[in-house]
Amino acid sequence: MTDPRNGAAEEVSNDQFSEREALLFHSEGRPGKIEIIASKPMATQRDLALAYSPGVAVPVRAIADDPATAYDYTAKGNLVAVISNGTAILGLGNLGALASKPVMEGKAVLFKRFADVDSIDLELATEDVDAFVNAVALLEPSFGGINLEDIKAPECFIIEQTLRERMNIPVFHDDQHGTAIICAAGLINACLLTGRKLSEIKVVVNGAGAAALACTDLIKAMGVRQENVIICDRTGVIYQGREGVNQWQSTHAVATDRRTLTEALAGADVFLGLSAAGALKPEMVKDMAKAPIIFAMANPEPEIRPEQARAARPDAIIATGRSDYPNQVNNVLGFPFIFRGALDVRASAINDEMKIAAANAIAELARQRVPEEVAAAYGVQHSFGPEYIIPAPFDPRLMEEVSVAVAKAAMDSGVSTKPILDIDAYRQSLRARLNPTTSVLSLAYEGARAHPKRVIFAEGEEEVVLRAAIAFKEGGYGTPVLVGRDDVHDRLAALGITHPEEYEVHNSRKSPLVPRMVDFLYGRLQRRGFLRRDCERMINQDRNTFGAVLLQLGEADAMITGITRTFAQSYREVRRVIDPKPDRTPFGIHVLVGQSHTIFIADTTVNERPSAEELADIAEQTAAVARRMGHEPRVAFLSYSTFGTPEGSFLDNIRQAVTVLDGRQVSFEYEGEMSPDVALNPKQQANYPFARLSGPANILVMPGLQSANISAKLLRELGGDDMIGPMLIGMEKPVQIAPMTSTAGDLMTLAVLAAGGIAR
Repeated sequence: MTDPRNGAAEEVSNDQFSEREALLFHSEGRPGKIEIIASKPMATQRDLALAYSPGVAVPVRAIADDPATAYDYTAKGNLVAVISNGTAILGLGNLGALASKPVMEGKAVLFKRFADVDSIDLELATEDVDAFVNAVALLEPSFGGINLEDIKAPECFIIEQTLRERMNIPVFHDDQHGTAIICAAGLINACLLTGRKLSEIKVVVNGAGAAALACTDLIKAMGVRQENVIICDRTGVIYQGREGVNQWQSTHAVATDRRTLTEALAGADVFLGLSAAGALKPEMVKDMAKAPIIFAMANPEPEIRPEQARAARPDAIIATGRSDYPNQVNNVLGFPFIFRGALDVRASAINDEMKIAAANAIAELARQRVPEEVAAAYGVQHSFGPEYIIPAPFDPRLMEEVSVAVAKAAMDSGVSTKPILDIDAYRQSLRARLNPTTSVLSLAYEGARAHPKRVIFAEGEEEVVLRAAIAFKEGGYGTPVLVGRDDVHDRLAALGITHPEEYEVHNSRKSPLVPRMVDFLYGRLQRRGFLRRDCERMINQDRNTFGAVLLQLGEADAMITGITRTFAQSYREVRRVIDPKPDRTPFGIHVLVGQSHTIFIADTTVNERPSAEELADIAEQTAAVARRMGHEPRVAFLSYSTFGTPEGSFLDNIRQAVTVLDGRQVSFEYEGEMSPDVALNPKQQANYPFARLSGPANILVMPGLQSANISAKLLRELGGDDMIGPMLIGMEKPVQIAPMTSTAGDLMTLAVLAAGGIAR
């Protein structure tokens, strides 16, 4: 994802969403994308006394005596500042410090999401290099690392170099080095596939901004020879003796009589494009060496489209900065994990050895066989080859492999101030830091784009539903099938859609499918007390019935409803049309998603007093959903009683459910009956050494609908974690009933999970 001006690795295309949707995303609820949350309890006066005065004086004195203990008593060791002056925002140019804040907040979110690194964005209102440097340097006591972002060249070179010399914490300009590292990883694998050695390849770099020069520096550090690299800018080849180039560009000037990009590319093995759309022509590609390597990384439009490059040279290996083509050069593969490794060994800098280690680790990961459990849980189905030389951005193994490689390189190169003694334990700690659910959800969206489906949005006249449908369509996830009346297209136009007629709308008053739909519904209900005119009325007047029959007749692949009616009413209407899967108990799951944990709560929506067999079915199906979302199931059958204490008259079904699972010989852990604290708290679990759970439960099977529904809704309103669902499981067709309070994003998530088969 590359800015044509300076190679900043950020996506600026908005072909996946409308401007309205983007603004609503950033403004709804709490404005912006980040907040500060206390990591220690702050409920009592004693808590406050320990957190602030007088208790805070104790760590103050400790840090004054030994500054290194700041990493033990404060957040410094896991805190990175994302800093910009807004002089090169994405591909938008110099829009100022304040305008850069949404981007910097977004970068902070990525740090947390991908590597559990806390981050604060800082926007400095100055274009004066000395003022910028002085401001950042004075922040050293506050942070464990500095990520520079969206600063124009050549000032970014001076700023980074000066700060690296002045500061004893890592300073990293991601626009330069992030792009370089991912590019280098792809180049390693492209050379391996084509039988080339880095020391022998001839490279042409088109673009002479920050990312282009950083790519050139790094590949030379990895073995590409100085005389084998030609850099071109808008004027042409940067050759020795050429005037009008700065000191950083002139460092890479070569002795050559070639003066244009066309001349430079004749016989070249590699093209690295960090420039502008359309800069590379098909005829230039034809003149390159056998099996050319083409990295066209300008965004939103690359130097050449992959289909054009492949038409000119079918033997080419191609990468771009776009997510809709194979081999995306995406900085998110690098910077979160580079900082993770650097912070964990308290590195004083991020040096070439660490960058090379990151590139090699990323390249190696793409060559590894994808483990079956990762492929199943995360949808990573690729195998190493010309269209898979760079790992998928959401591959969960990146956290472990890249962070460990960077940490080792920091220790080996002497910039670590706290070496890791047990690498295996460190690997385990990395795995525990992140919640696999987040990767699965991200990959579910990628999978939906790869295999788009038709999804019915049954309440197509509601604005929140229309916004979800717009996002679903514009994101490339599939075709929204809207159920509504005559004014749906007008409502779409009011939301900014320029061609609302492109949206498929089914109106029961006009649809030619109605006679067939009535026949179908009457065939189902005629022996259940419904007359034909009852079925006609339901088809004509009830959107849930209309939408469910559309789904049954094969007009779509999944259905979303629930915004205008309670779950119970919507479920009752859907069940008239759609049956459960054979031998399955339909039920609902609420999914509680935190930074490092996911809890599945069932059944929260359907079965008021489930039998032992139904409880066992619910546990088994929820375990299957948990596995599809990347978790090894540990089921707790909850009760007010723990193994008979206190005694009660409502425990038989729960105890018998455990016996039922014993007979089924299932492949996951389960135990009960137990109270929630025993299920979730290891200290409480220790009081019951005979219990069969190896750790805290992640699936909570409730004894009845009353306790389940109350618990889920309390957690939604009072808890600090995100809540997905309820997800309706066990129906023969993918249908989801969203809460009435759902946002467009909530509806999108349920639509993607339903269409992708995760919620089924």
